[in-house]
Amino acid sequence: MKTSELRQKFLKFFESKGHQIVPSSSLVPHDDPTLLFTNAGMNQFKDVFLGFDKRPYSRATTAQKCVRAGGKHNDLENVGYTARHHTFFEMMGNFSFGDYFKRDAVKFAWEFLTSPEWLNIPQEKLLATVYAEDDEAYAIWRDEIGLPESRIIRIGDNKGSRYASDNFWQMGDTGPCGPCSEIFYDHGSHIWGGPPGSAEEDGDRFIEIWNCVFMQYNRDEAGNMNPLPKPSVDTGMGLERMAAVMQHVNSNYEIDLFDNLLKAAARETGVPFSMDVPSLKVIADHIRACSFLIADGVLPSNEGRGYVLRRIIRRAVRHGYKLGCKEAFFYKLVPDLVKEMGSAYPELAEKQAQIADALKNEETRFAQTLETGMALLENALAGGGRTLGGEVIFKLYDTYGFPYDLTADICRERGIEMDEAGFNREMEAQRARARAAQSFKADTQLAYDGGDTEFIGYTERKTEAVILALYKDGEPVDELAEGDSGAVVLDNTPFYAESGGQVGDVGYICAGENRFEVRDTQKIKAAVSGQFGVLVSGRLKKGDRVSAEIDHALRDANMRNHSATHLMHQALRDVLGSHVEQKGSLVTAELTRFDISHPQAVSAEEIAEVERRVNAAILANVAVEAAVMSMEEAQKTGAVMLFGEKYGETVRVLQMGGFSTELCGGTHVARTGDIGFFKIVSEGGIAAGVRRIEAITGLNALAWAQKQEQLLKNIIGEVKAQTERDVLAKIQANAAQNKALEKELARAKAELAVHAGAKLLERAKDLGGALLVAAQVEADAAALRDMVTDLSGKSDKAVILLAAVNGGKVSLCAGVSKPLTAKVKAGDLVKSAAEQIGGKGGGRPDLAQAGGTDAAKLPEVLAGVESWVAAKLA
Repeated sequence: MKTSELRQKFLKFFESKGHQIVPSSSLVPHDDPTLLFTNAGMNQFKDVFLGFDKRPYSRATTAQKCVRAGGKHNDLENVGYTARHHTFFEMMGNFSFGDYFKRDAVKFAWEFLTSPEWLNIPQEKLLATVYAEDDEAYAIWRDEIGLPESRIIRIGDNKGSRYASDNFWQMGDTGPCGPCSEIFYDHGSHIWGGPPGSAEEDGDRFIEIWNCVFMQYNRDEAGNMNPLPKPSVDTGMGLERMAAVMQHVNSNYEIDLFDNLLKAAARETGVPFSMDVPSLKVIADHIRACSFLIADGVLPSNEGRGYVLRRIIRRAVRHGYKLGCKEAFFYKLVPDLVKEMGSAYPELAEKQAQIADALKNEETRFAQTLETGMALLENALAGGGRTLGGEVIFKLYDTYGFPYDLTADICRERGIEMDEAGFNREMEAQRARARAAQSFKADTQLAYDGGDTEFIGYTERKTEAVILALYKDGEPVDELAEGDSGAVVLDNTPFYAESGGQVGDVGYICAGENRFEVRDTQKIKAAVSGQFGVLVSGRLKKGDRVSAEIDHALRDANMRNHSATHLMHQALRDVLGSHVEQKGSLVTAELTRFDISHPQAVSAEEIAEVERRVNAAILANVAVEAAVMSMEEAQKTGAVMLFGEKYGETVRVLQMGGFSTELCGGTHVARTGDIGFFKIVSEGGIAAGVRRIEAITGLNALAWAQKQEQLLKNIIGEVKAQTERDVLAKIQANAAQNKALEKELARAKAELAVHAGAKLLERAKDLGGALLVAAQVEADAAALRDMVTDLSGKSDKAVILLAAVNGGKVSLCAGVSKPLTAKVKAGDLVKSAAEQIGGKGGGRPDLAQAGGTDAAKLPEVLAGVESWVAAKLA
């Protein structure tokens, strides 16, 4: 039974029992600050259970999309390494709001699971748990369902306090709560594990597939359990787990849905498909979580839900990198996911392009960080130590932008401890350095009680002025000496103080040979500017008459970029829509950086149209005119505020012909033609619904164009193209050839591995009843499996255990000829070996794989295989 069929069958069954089919709610919980993501089927009915909401139905059933990847409910670290952990999963549920209770809830579950009309699961494969004190539920299972007492397990308070039990559900410290009854499926004795409540309950043999929660009490602040007037039911059936049962596989990753996604992940990363590659499982799992989150409005960012999404994307990309894929690949899985789940969740198909764009942008941005960080991390781990130093972790994080949690993820995989205390010390030291380094910026709130500074910089770039105040180390002084850092306040100044996104002017203040280098200009008070910098020669005293002159070239570049920002803002609103609002800006001599509200990536076509409109306005060479007027008059002009400044009763309105009218206190060109060439050089998301655009003008734009031209010429020469038109075809042909060569190399490696394996069999140890090969070889996990499969098939009594060490991690693979599996099982052999090197694993009687972390013990483990096999043959 396909997963999609199972989903529909569940909903159809409960609809036949009088339940209203309710669509899945968003993964972003609305009006519930206690949840990061929707993590259970009952979330959307929480207010109904609490009595705050009433629905027109008393029975409901859902297929609810859920995410557990952040906050209290977080399965992220286990994904890819267990059979059943996911970041995204589907919870099938049926709910009763004061209607039916325990009897019907249990009977409905049992009928759906065991009835020939529905799932027809053999009853002997199922067992149930109940809360130890819930005699009512126990009696229902025994007397009405007919489940033998040996398969009804009472679970008491096993979590350290009263009512703290696997079989007692609580919404919180107070509120609705009650016992629950879980249904387990027995995958069979060939899989390790024991029933719930036993010492081996963490094994994979007995798997919970259904949970019936009986909301029976209201727990008050005193801890009293008060019976609810209308007891309710909340149940959940994990779709992926149940699909594994119905498809007769032991791992969720072997069901049809994941099988196709795993193959897609293998296709895009260029590795052979195998269920034994954890990285493929991580990628297949993560494409679901990421795509559904983006479809529900979450975008990668540095905080909250957006940060969790960013972390999941980067984890998937890192696992692709681990498989050898150095190019963007993750976003290419979106069509495969839509094919698998788009019919059940139409929002995936509707937002397919948006999802792919968001993933590609994040993946591309992270690529360089990943490559650089991985190289540094691999170098740091190459020494063989068991702890990664805090200074290394901090350097990766602070200097190279390599996320801390990604470093932790990699160290956890390899059994490496992290010096967290050392990292925290480095982080605090950096914060202290940052505070100390902000002497120019942070000390702008200086104690000043003199007259205002007259800003004349709109029309003048040089002036004669009088020093009104001097500062050193944030304190007022009468004199600055050569080498002193400080600030100068003048009675009038051409230096523009940083405001509205435009950086402060730089330049010089001189009195004869006495020279003060201005490195920044900031506002000390609303009408007072301070020039911050260093006295490079001589002395300056309070009251000195000086000459103050800005850096003309930098001011011109600043003005070009600032005026271009106004034109770009209007063009963006015209092209993208009136919803575009300014969310932040930075205008420097090098570029203009502009953040806007926009729900998706700006397309290449849209960027080209914005550039066309801005350059058309520049070519029009209209006058840039500024006028001071009342706010009321400014509003009548239709002027918009660009930088979000707080204005007084009078404002400065800047007009550029019919192209732009905005409130702005910055410096600008005289005519739009002064801007020169305009070019957008980057666009990307920085937060949910916020895009960042960077653009350049003038000589910077010319330098960029020349660099691109030279780059194209270099590419033409490198790929031996005749003309520019031939470049793309040449690159595509080379890429196709490289891909073919890589496939050929992979095949050659596999053939060499098999050939090497054949020589091993010639040196096999004859134990009488078996030919034993136990050796360490040079191969990756896939080649290791091929070698073992080939060797065990060459004899009727072969017992093979091969090991390989890659990146400090041990891979094991065992194979046993099928006629011999009655005595020697590959799964038992590989499990025994793995446990000795700090790992675990298993598989079929004839083929099994495992991994471990303690490579130093490998020779000892291989030497002990002979006695282990001999004991099995005896």
